[in-house]
Amino acid sequence: MQLDCAGKMLDLSQPMVMGVLNVTPDSFSDGGRYLPLGAALRRADIMVQEGAAIIDIGGESTRPGAPPVSAAEELDRVLPVVERLARDLSIPVSVDTSKPEVMREAARAGAGMINDVRALQMPGALDAAVTSGLPVCLMHIRGEPATMQQEPHYGDVVIEVHAFLAERVRVCQAAGIPRERLLVDPGFGFGKTLDHNLRLLRHLDRFTDLAAGVLVGVSRKSMIGLLLNAPVDERLSGSLAAAVVALWQGAKIIRTHDVRETVQALCVCAAAQAAE
Repeated sequence: MQLDCAGKMLDLSQPMVMGVLNVTPDSFSDGGRYLPLGAALRRADIMVQEGAAIIDIGGESTRPGAPPVSAAEELDRVLPVVERLARDLSIPVSVDTSKPEVMREAARAGAGMINDVRALQMPGALDAAVTSGLPVCLMHIRGEPATMQQEPHYGDVVIEVHAFLAERVRVCQAAGIPRERLLVDPGFGFGKTLDHNLRLLRHLDRFTDLAAGVLVGVSRKSMIGLLLNAPVDERLSGSLAAAVVALWQGAKIIRTHDVRETVQALCVCAAAQAAE
């Protein structure tokens, strides 16, 4: 299946890697490193060379405890990067935002996808996404980034996250965004304990019926750190293992900081899946 991202196509018939480009001073893994425009452009070029199929640009950290930023500040961070990369790259760029103002301006600047951790629930976000005509990734989050990890509780995390995403897909379809332009993300680490995250990973195949594809972000996250007792810069092996499990369980797009290594791991996994 081909996902049309503002004229640049994303082939969901094979594993796709989404490279993370945080233009923020406080992201949990690479905060501040790519805030200067030149550094962001160089990093995007490297990720393309390493095999990224799409670049995800974020201007507001959503790590646990992260403070919110204004729409104006987020626009100042992401628009110059979106404009340059949309113009210069052959692959699409995504904007990682929940704000309707940022969605609208990023779409005008050439963004090919909206990646929203709040699943278009902020006032005006659904209308902005509809007007943009872009594909949208709907993610599940329990609470807000500042408080989401304060004792999250579920009766059955798989059933509840699936029900939430199914309802958001229904709302989007009713507003005019077809299922073929929607992706879903169970939101690993967004209002979930380690056990919740592991159950979602184990049962990820339950989410493949909801939309055009499942997008997963497990790269360097605290669930990997807890399992391995490892700091952020020592979580590559665990992140690759989780990415391979996610692909085997039906994920179509893996969002990662480590593009080359993830592309290689998914290549081996996909070859094994295709073997008779």
